Amino acid sequence: MIVGILKEIKLEENRVCMTPAGVEVMNMNGHTVLVEKKAGIGSGFADETYLAAGAELIDTPKEIYDRAEMVMHVKEPLASEYDMIRKGQIVFTYLHLAAAEDLTHAMLKSGCIGIAYETIQKADRSLPLLTPMSEVAGRMAIQEGAKYLEMHHGGQGVLLGGVPGVDPATVVIIGGGVVGTNAAKMACGFGAKVYILDMNLDRLRYLSDVMPANCFTLMSTPATIRKLLREADLVVGAVLIPGAKAPRLVTNDMIREMKKGSVLVDVAIDQGGCFECSRPTKHSEPTFNQDGVVVYCVANMRGAVAKTSTMALTNATLPYAVQIANKGWKEASRQNVEIKYGLNIVNGNITFKGVADAFGMEYVDADILL
Repeated sequence: MIVGILKEIKLEENRVCMTPAGVEVMNMNGHTVLVEKKAGIGSGFADETYLAAGAELIDTPKEIYDRAEMVMHVKEPLASEYDMIRKGQIVFTYLHLAAAEDLTHAMLKSGCIGIAYETIQKADRSLPLLTPMSEVAGRMAIQEGAKYLEMHHGGQGVLLGGVPGVDPATVVIIGGGVVGTNAAKMACGFGAKVYILDMNLDRLRYLSDVMPANCFTLMSTPATIRKLLREADLVVGAVLIPGAKAPRLVTNDMIREMKKGSVLVDVAIDQGGCFECSRPTKHSEPTFNQDGVVVYCVANMRGAVAKTSTMALTNATLPYAVQIANKGWKEASRQNVEIKYGLNIVNGNITFKGVADAFGMEYVDADILL
């Protein structure tokens, strides 16, 4: 199969979807890999390293779309790419379609095969291609939150861990999945007082067993969220419903009751955000003020640590990319249910229910098309 590795064009996105080591593995499996020139520069991988790994360097994204049977990205295709996507072409990337109606319509119109990293799912319901980026995002959420608590960034001037004789900051994490767990680990490591909220009691029991003594687990309810937000210095929105739009759990009324100069970090912004006020921001303008509260909603926050993110992403995506390239999307989906769960768009049909539900559109079970 001819596989195309595209340069990211989303603003301030420095990741690339495959390292030179990944290209070498694809070559060993008999596949031709086209890499757009300078695709890896932001992650520290020069064109020469891709050439040495066996890639063919390509000048333009159009040539890659014209030649490749499968194109790979990190972020979703943007409007400038919509008309390049071909009928029957595999688009393998983070799609987040439930929060992107225009992209959904464009992919349906193209007749392509859209396989979303974020909905590939294992038997235990874990999300192997979302996990590494969720680990990065969870850790970054605390790193960024701590920074924006500083007064010159608009925060109230609170140190997460406090010092002897001074209380540490209070961190509230909504969601006890991969993002929330990694955020809690970092916040606890700083010495903050950490609350982690989830609706799954079994998950809370597990977290209670494994987290340090400065982490407290609570069942997530609107009343609990409202109460804790009044005390919070930093709040992390770490809610995920795979493939579907994130629920809005923090209202503007709740935010108005928060301390001035406290910080909200919405990691769920890729799926629409879990705070009522949330809107995507960028690295050059990462925050906005909502009733005296600093709100951070950078949709591609992992791009700020591009080298770590790219290597972690390739480790996770490469085995699936190899399977799809070796067998074709249809046979790979038949043989591996994890890949079948990744099918979001197939030949003009929506095959992931969360996407169909988000826009009130028709859902077609992927099994019918396989």
